[in-house]
Amino acid sequence: MLKKILLSLASISSLTQAAELEITLTNATQGVYFTPVLLAAHSTPGELFRVGTQASSALEALAEGGSIDAANTNLLNASANIAEGAADAPGASDGPVAPGGSFTVTLTTDDNNPYLSLASLLLPTNDGFVGLDSWKIPETQGTYVINLNAYDAGTEANDELATSIPNAPFVTSFGTPGDSGAVTSGGTGITASGDENARVHIHRGNVGDLDTTGGASDIDASKHRWLNPVARLVITVQ
Repeated sequence: MLKKILLSLASISSLTQAAELEITLTNATQGVYFTPVLLAAHSTPGELFRVGTQASSALEALAEGGSIDAANTNLLNASANIAEGAADAPGASDGPVAPGGSFTVTLTTDDNNPYLSLASLLLPTNDGFVGLDSWKIPETQGTYVINLNAYDAGTEANDELATSIPNAPFVTSFGTPGDSGAVTSGGTGITASGDENARVHIHRGNVGDLDTTGGASDIDASKHRWLNPVARLVITVQ
């Protein structure tokens, strides 16, 4: 009985241990941008999002329009530790995280916040976001590398039309030299077949086309198609 009690206490202790983290996120895509990134340590799984469940209204706002305000407020109300700088254009001079770009932040977690989550809208997509779902922060010091997938919030059909991507001008403004921007116009829309999954799930990626004045998609397939993983996260537990 005493042994069981000691093991139980040890388990509780492991959940309440604070941590000092150095975190580097790298955009691993060719031509997709990340909007401001929300990165936080929290107490219970699913505080930011949960794969396989219906998206919260806060995640819907983040995945469709890039707004992190509601998700940020929810995390603060849950006594989460939010990485300073990650919630407002981290290391990117008030701009997005460009393809191949990276940023580094430090995060001190409080007791009872053993899970790490991250989310950021992918541009251009309808409701796609790069995410980390409740990763358990190790107790052992060291460097950990995670390849991050992109998820579909399941809140909007992936029609790939500029009118359905509110941040389309945002991408165009931050296009690479010689790039006319991620989104054109005049498309008729990608069929919604296969978009019936209304839960958070792995994103199928952009389809796009090469027609800049029409076609089905307003997304340039030569620059803005992608496959998972879309990002690399390096976490050093100090």
